[in-house]
Amino acid sequence: MTMHTPIARDEAMVPVRSSRWQHGVVAILLLVLLVLLGAHFFRATPPPPPMPRATVTIATPIARDVTQWDDYVGRFVASQAVEVRPRVSGQIATLNFRDGDIVRRGQLLFTIDQRPFLAAQAEAKADVASAQSTRDLARSDLARATRLTGDDAVSAGEIDQLRSRVHAGEAAVAAAQARLRERALDVEWSEVRAPITGRVSDRRADIGNLVAGGQGTSGTLLTTINAVDPIYFAFDASEALFLKAQRDRQQGRGATAVQVRLQDETGYKWAGTLDFTDNGVDPHSGTIRGRATIANPQGFLTPGLFGNMRLASGGTVRALLVPDAAVQTDQTRKSVLVVGRDGMVVAKPVVLGPVVQGLRIVRSGLLPSDRVVIEGMQGATPGQKVDAHSGRILPDQPAAAADDDAPIAAQATFAR
Repeated sequence: MTMHTPIARDEAMVPVRSSRWQHGVVAILLLVLLVLLGAHFFRATPPPPPMPRATVTIATPIARDVTQWDDYVGRFVASQAVEVRPRVSGQIATLNFRDGDIVRRGQLLFTIDQRPFLAAQAEAKADVASAQSTRDLARSDLARATRLTGDDAVSAGEIDQLRSRVHAGEAAVAAAQARLRERALDVEWSEVRAPITGRVSDRRADIGNLVAGGQGTSGTLLTTINAVDPIYFAFDASEALFLKAQRDRQQGRGATAVQVRLQDETGYKWAGTLDFTDNGVDPHSGTIRGRATIANPQGFLTPGLFGNMRLASGGTVRALLVPDAAVQTDQTRKSVLVVGRDGMVVAKPVVLGPVVQGLRIVRSGLLPSDRVVIEGMQGATPGQKVDAHSGRILPDQPAAAADDDAPIAAQATFAR
């Protein structure tokens, strides 16, 4: 009988159990590895570090007295313009001025040959003397007849006839004297004199030319004279500017002082006074005519010159000013950036005025104590905090030269 030992069976089972244990360890290791890899790939990304604050320069707006101007464009015109024409016909005998001279009122310009007029005047004097002689004879006859009426030597009818002759003689004398004055006027008008003081143009007739006299434009044009001291500056104002000027006058801020700048000048050097505004707006152009009077004692200004005029219709006011570069535009909305005490940036909408030496007038929306961002606007965003450093607001040019160096389109200047 064969006997089986149990030790041999247990030894046969050992390899099977060892293999299973190894597989379990490997599975556990793989699971741990997967967990570690998942934690590495799926762990949360850390938040980015905070951005540094932007650095800006701030300053409070400056308050200055400014004079606000309205700009106009126009031309100089003569304050008086006269066409010199003869009032009698004849031949030019003398010429008594040079083309382009400044002539005075009453100065002799032309002389028309006076001989025909002097002869007619002498004839008229003779007619006066004849009429006076006839009148005196009639008066003597009437006086003698009147002394004889008491003796019934002269009838009442004869007395009436003599008295009628006296009246006729007096009328003839009056007519003769009127003709004499008319002939004297012809002699006077044969000397063509300047009716006004001004600059004369060139002559249109020379010595020896026959000219025709007459009334109005029927006479021959001899020359023209323009009065240039004072001289007018004529301009057309838009309806909007006219209404603005009217509103300013209602509020007691209207002004009549004007300044004019010529094309080759850097400043407004010619001062004058607004003296005329037309009585109606042109319905076709929507403009109204205006005129200013400007002193021109040296005769430098001449009619036809182009100029830019400014009128201080708004008067002098106290205004807040900030750099024009500090103003931000969002379509039609204007605003400036203001930094609060906590460092927070706030956008304030503002109503703007004209520019004065690089500074923009702020009419409303800003307080004198507001800290306006004047540099570093690119890094300043409304709603964020910034690091603010104090600065100063200064005009581009010295105030003393503001009026002389103002640009053509300047609408305001610092008040002196």
